[in-house]
Amino acid sequence: MSNEKFDSSRAPEPVGAYPHSRKVGNLLFLSGVGPRERGTKKIPGVELDENGDIASYDIEIQCRSVFNNVKTIVEDSGAKWENVVDVTVFLTNMKDDFKTYNKLYAEFFKDNQPCRTTLEIKSLPTPIAIELKVIATM
Repeated sequence: MSNEKFDSSRAPEPVGAYPHSRKVGNLLFLSGVGPRERGTKKIPGVELDENGDIASYDIEIQCRSVFNNVKTIVEDSGAKWENVVDVTVFLTNMKDDFKTYNKLYAEFFKDNQPCRTTLEIKSLPTPIAIELKVIATM
């Protein structure tokens, strides 16, 4: 069974010792993906205070960025957006952000509706409000 890892030259660099994705057999597993931009610590839609904590954020901008980052990694790993079969979504503010995230999710996954689980968590490793964990077929 194949077992190879991929790193996209277009997606944000991982914040730890892990690849963007790993192919095992005919499945592609993505590491958690956030909305950051490649080559910078800039997070679209996030304003930080002097301590590096979130002062304000725009969940729509973050959602669009994270969906685009996931799409980039899926495609750079040799799969297609339409091959995404399972999505786990981590939100730091379910009450305020779910409606916007759900609307954008439906827009991005209009033609392909993978299984989905959405969880609220207290925080993420970087000052972001959303992260996706994805499985696709190859």
